[in-house]
Amino acid sequence: MELEKTNQMNTLFEFYGPLLTEKQQQYMQLYYADDFSLGEIAEEFDVSRQAVYDNIKRTENILLDYETKLELVKEFKQNKHVMDELIQYIQEKYPEDSQMMNILSRMTWGTDEKRGA
Repeated sequence: MELEKTNQMNTLFEFYGPLLTEKQQQYMQLYYADDFSLGEIAEEFDVSRQAVYDNIKRTENILLDYETKLELVKEFKQNKHVMDELIQYIQEKYPEDSQMMNILSRMTWGTDEKRGA
């Protein structure tokens, strides 16, 4: 399994997972997050490997379709990039402004490593 595709599917699953059926969620969790093989998933659910494969491929397409239509991941990545630039700018230009740093710390998400927090 290609690492880039795994990362993409895990990211899409984080954003759109709740929109999937319970079985789709379980299969995707096991296959992508827990690194189960098709055979292991098939055994777990007492179905054929082909059934698992078909479900996963169909679910991948659903997730990609959600992103094409909603673009939540794309928007998140763009906002994170801008937020990272803002953090860097504030740290360089206003390192002593504790009020600004406090406000910034309340509005950031997923950027703790950039702040050194």
